[in-house]
Order: sequence, then structure tokens, then C-alpha cells
Amino acid sequence: MRNVRTLSLAAGAMGLLAMGLLAACATTETRYDYDRRVDLSKIKTYRWVVLEGAERPNQLTDNAIREAIDNTLARKGLRRAASESDPADALVAYQISLSQEQQITSYGGGYGYGGWGWGGGMETATTSTIHIGTLVFDFYDPASKNLLWRGQASKTLSPSKDPDKNRERLQIAVDKLLETFPPPPKT
Repeated sequence: MRNVRTLSLAAGAMGLLAMGLLAACATTETRYDYDRRVDLSKIKTYRWVVLEGAERPNQLTDNAIREAIDNTLARKGLRRAASESDPADALVAYQISLSQEQQITSYGGGYGYGGWGWGGGMETATTSTIHIGTLVFDFYDPASKNLLWRGQASKTLSPSKDPDKNRERLQIAVDKLLETFPPPPKT
């Protein structure tokens, strides 16, 4: 009788876990937009950049976000450049809002140590609102610095007490966010 009860409790716990993960996925709202003149399916390599002025999480959360995005992009056949000097088909960056609604206003076009923001080049200014708990992920053209694709996943960064659960929820949200990347080229 004990084995049946243990199995029943384990199955119940697995069911609750699955429902929790599905609920996390269901509550995550995603949207994206992209430059329809660009065939994004040609992007095979990317390099991370840091957006100047964007809210940054702590190092552990930053690592978790980058890992989740790297994992999803790798499953889609994209490869991260090994170093900042390696060529890449796209530059990628993310922004978040953990504490408040935030306006993200600009990024620099020059390359500098640790990302964009100094070293000459073109400046581009954009304004957008990021709501609390939202992850915004961008692809940029490395030559022109133009935004190629932007996706947003809301209700993604609301941490629980369990860091493993937070990472699972984040990975599910990133998978959902990049589910339709790359969009089919428009002719």
C-alpha cells in the first residue's frame, strides 16, 4: 500500500509542477516586430552587446537570461561568436524592467570595451516603455546598427524563492518569445 501511495503522491507532484510551468507559459505575454526588408533566416552567428542606459540585473540574473537566450538560439541553429573580434551576422542585446516602468532612450553606435557606447560611430535614439517584469530582446545589424527584430516577454521576471524554478520559468518564456524567430521573409 505504501508504494502505491508514494507513486500517487509523486504523480500528483509532477502534475502540479507541469501545471505550474504551463501556467507560467500561459501568463507570459509575448510580442515581436521586425524589419520586413531583411531576411532574418540568414542570421547564423551573433555577438552579445550591452545597451547603454538599460537597466541591468544582478550578475546571477544576467547569466540566467543570457544562458536561456543562448540555449534557445542554439536550438534554432544560431552560434554565438567566440570573441568580440569574431565576425557576427547580428548583434544581440536585452533590456529588462524589474523595479519600475522605464523609458529606454538610446544606444551608441561605436564599439568600446564591454559593449556599445563610445569609440565613435553613429548614435541612435529610440524610446519605449518596458513594464515591470518584462524582458525585451533585440537583434541589430552589425554594420548599420539598425534594429532588425525586437521581442518582448512580459510577466517573465517575477522571481519566486526557488532559483531553479526561476530559471525554468525564464527558459520557458524565452522559448515562447523566440518561437517564431526567424519570421518568414516578406517579398
